[in-house]
Amino acid sequence: MSLPLVLDSTATLLAPAVLLDYQKEWIGIRAPLKVGEKSRRIGLTWAEAADNVLVAASEKSAGGQTVYYLGYNQDMTVEYIQACAMWARAYNYAAEQIEEGIWPDSDPDKHIKTYTIVFPSGHRIVALTSRPSNLRGRQGVVVIDEAAFHADLAELLKAAMALLIWGGEVHVISTHDGTENAFNDLVNEIRAGKRNGEVFRCTFGEAVADGLYKRVCLRKGIEYRLEDEIAWVNGVYGFYGDAADEELDCVPSQGGGAFLSMALVEQRSSRDVPVLRLAYPQGYETLPEPLRLAESLEWCEEHLKPLLAAIPLDVQSYYGMDFARSGDLSVIWPLLKEQNLRKRTPFVVELRNVPFKQQRQIKFYIIDRLPNFLKGADDARGNGSQLSEETAIEYGFNRIERVMLTEGWYRDNMPPFKAALEDDTFYDIPADKDVVSDVRAFRMVKGVARIPEKRTNEKGEKSGPKRHGDAGIAAVLADYASRQDVEIFEYHRVQPATQHDREIKLGAGWRSQKGIW
Repeated sequence: MSLPLVLDSTATLLAPAVLLDYQKEWIGIRAPLKVGEKSRRIGLTWAEAADNVLVAASEKSAGGQTVYYLGYNQDMTVEYIQACAMWARAYNYAAEQIEEGIWPDSDPDKHIKTYTIVFPSGHRIVALTSRPSNLRGRQGVVVIDEAAFHADLAELLKAAMALLIWGGEVHVISTHDGTENAFNDLVNEIRAGKRNGEVFRCTFGEAVADGLYKRVCLRKGIEYRLEDEIAWVNGVYGFYGDAADEELDCVPSQGGGAFLSMALVEQRSSRDVPVLRLAYPQGYETLPEPLRLAESLEWCEEHLKPLLAAIPLDVQSYYGMDFARSGDLSVIWPLLKEQNLRKRTPFVVELRNVPFKQQRQIKFYIIDRLPNFLKGADDARGNGSQLSEETAIEYGFNRIERVMLTEGWYRDNMPPFKAALEDDTFYDIPADKDVVSDVRAFRMVKGVARIPEKRTNEKGEKSGPKRHGDAGIAAVLADYASRQDVEIFEYHRVQPATQHDREIKLGAGWRSQKGIW
C-alpha cells in the first residue's frame, strides 16, 4: 500500500501523518476571522474538530477558550461532536462524556438542543443544532459549518463578530450555494479588503493531490493504485454532474450576468477625461523604422505632452497596460493616487496596429513623465511578455509587475476593483462609449468575473475593428498596481567634509600631510 509515511530520528517506520497538508494549512491559519471555501467531503470539519479540542482543553493562560459549533442540521452537529470526542481520546485528554442539553431560544415556544463536552480546563465544546439568538454576549471561538446553508447567515455573523471584541475567533466553513448567497458575499468582501479576515480555498482536485484518496484507501484497508484513484475521481464528478463546479470546485452557481452595473460605471465616469487613439493602417510596419519612430514621437509631443504636463506633482502615479499587436487593442491606463488616497484617471491611450517598437516608445514616453511613478502592471501573456520584460529592465523589476491573467488572478483582484468603484476611490473613468463597454465587459464565468471569449465591435458597428474588454483589463491592472507594496529608494546628497571636519573625525594623534588624508 502506497501511503505517506513518517520517519523518526532512528528511521523507524511510523504511521501516516494524521492530517493531510490542506487540513494542516487550514488549522495553521490563526486569524480572528477565517473563512474556508471548500469542496464537499474533504474532511475540513474533521480537522477543525482536532483544533477545537486542543483549544478547549487548554488553560486560559495558554489561549484556551470555549468553542461554540453551529451546524445547520442535527446530523452534522452529532457528527462533529463525535469527532471532537474521538480527538479528545486520541490526545488522551480527560473529558466528560457528551452531554445533551437544552438552551432557551428567543422564541419561548422553541428550544435549542445542544451537545457539550466539558474539559478540566473549565472550557467546553458546545455544538448547537440551530442558530442561537443568545449567542450574543458569550466569549470564545465560534465555528459556523456549511455556512451557506444557514437560514440567516448575515444575522448569525453579526452575532458571532461580537466575540472578536474579547479575543474570540470566528471560523466559517462552507461549500457554495450560489453567487447571491451571504457566504459568497463574505468571501468577496474579504478578498476585496472590505472586511478583515483570511480566506482559505480547497477544491476536490487539490484535496486529492494532497492524498485524499490514499486516506480513503487507508480507512477501507485496500491497496492504493493510481488507476483506481482516477476512476474514483471520475466517479465522484459523474455523481455530481452539472453541480460539480459548485459542489467540488468551489465555483458558486447561478452566475453569468454583468459583474459591474451600468449605473455604477457611469457614476464614476467623467466627460473631462480624454481617450487618445492612435491607429495605423495595415502594412505600416514595413516603413523605415526611423520614420515610424519620428512620427510616433511627434504624436506624443502633440497629444500626450500637454496632458502629462498638467498632472500635479504631488500625486503618486501608476499604470496598467493590456497588450495587443494586431486584432485587439493595446491600452495604457495611467492612474493617479491623490493625498486622500482616491485614485483618478488623467487619460487613457488606445493603440491599434502599432508596431512593437513604437508601443515601447509611447509607453516609455508616458512613464518617464508620470510624477512620482511607483508601480505598473502589464499583461505579460503572449507577445506582451517581451514589452513587459523590456519595461521591467528599464524601470526595475520591483516596479513593473508582469501579470499572467489567470482565473485565480481574476478571482483575487476583481472584487477589490469593484469595491474601489463602489467606494468612489477609483473614479474619472472616461465617459466614452467604447471604454465604458470594456469596463462593463466582465462577466461571471463559473463564479469568477472575467472577460468572456466573445469579442465586440467598436461603437456598436456590425462590422469593423474588434474590442475584447481591453480598456477594462487595463483599468483593473492599474488598480492592481496601485494596491501593491513598492520599495522606495531615496538618495540624499552628502556635503563634502571640510579640512576641520576631517581633523575632528580622525581625532588626536593624527595629522595631515600636505592636506592629503
